Amino acid sequence: MEKVIDAPPQQVFDVLADGWTYSDWVVGTVHVRDVDDTWPRVGSRLHHKAGPWPLSLQDTSTVLECDAPHRFVVRAGLWPAGEAIVVFQLQPLGDGRTRVTIGEDFAAGPLRWIRNKLNDLVLHQRNKETLSRLSDIATRQKADQ
Repeated sequence: MEKVIDAPPQQVFDVLADGWTYSDWVVGTVHVRDVDDTWPRVGSRLHHKAGPWPLSLQDTSTVLECDAPHRFVVRAGLWPAGEAIVVFQLQPLGDGRTRVTIGEDFAAGPLRWIRNKLNDLVLHQRNKETLSRLSDIATRQKADQ
């Protein structure tokens, strides 16, 4: 899944690098409880809550790779459902625009074993909305500068 965002790669990456905005653009995350001071360095963690109350789950996401402003990879936890590896690739297009590609795959837990076309469709729509929200925040920050 990809989207062209009307902001340069560093501006888009700055949103990814601000752990406190995670619940603003990651669909399904409803609250950020804490962010390691070292975020977004490899190994740093973001503590979040996902899903609707009273069924929300508390877990963490951990940075696996950080190559600013080109690539950002996290392991997103949602136990007991499982965890996913989420990869963001940012490619400069010139004229201050960026092609952002998101790839997400279940890496552990029950969600990994029950993957089917319905799950893929839901994941596709979720990632489409995630990129739309990321774009809104990045372009708003560009306008504020």
